[in-house]
Amino acid sequence: MKVDTGGRKPGGRPTREQAAAIDARILDGARAVFCRKGVANSGLEEIASELGVSKHTLYRRYPNKAALLEAVVGRDVGRFRDSLLSAADGKGEGALGALRRAAFHYVEIGSSRDYAAFYLSVSAEAAVSPVLRERLASWSRDALEPLVGFVSTAQEAGELRSGDPASVCGILIDLLEGVNNRIRLGDEGLGDEGLGDGAAAGGPSLLRLFEERWAVFTTAFGSS
Repeated sequence: MKVDTGGRKPGGRPTREQAAAIDARILDGARAVFCRKGVANSGLEEIASELGVSKHTLYRRYPNKAALLEAVVGRDVGRFRDSLLSAADGKGEGALGALRRAAFHYVEIGSSRDYAAFYLSVSAEAAVSPVLRERLASWSRDALEPLVGFVSTAQEAGELRSGDPASVCGILIDLLEGVNNRIRLGDEGLGDEGLGDGAAAGGPSLLRLFEERWAVFTTAFGSS
């Protein structure tokens, strides 16, 4: 089944809105295939067939699988960053409060089933692929840049003790990933929310796990 042309003549150029819809559908579908079969076991022709788009439509946008994966993850990273920035943008509690809100949203996203399934699959392949491992490290740095910024702001405000912001953020992420791993393993329940909407993931258990680790972080790095 081919993509609806939205009323345009066969062979005609899609409108900007139609092109954006096709792009979104391709990225959504590619993400699902990568998640289900793994990046190494997925092919562009298979993705085109599953989505019901022509190979020409897919290859014209993405000349190879690496370019398609880059686009899929790039969109996720953009959404992730925007989501962290929005979560931190609250009133009161100072710079440390902004960091806490962003950190909690990190575990809301990271413990969601959709996010975990895709990125655990990519991480597993990165373990045996130097090229993918390098890209994954770069994507991670880009995604975490807002959190590093919140750490730096809290340090400048005297709410966290001094230190390299990236290193301090790395320790915070290690603690937060402990929450995500507990949730993924089913110890505390697992939310079904997708990227950017994990507010109910794990419910009170998620909050409790987060608060325990946040207390460790602020004890270690809080200003005296």
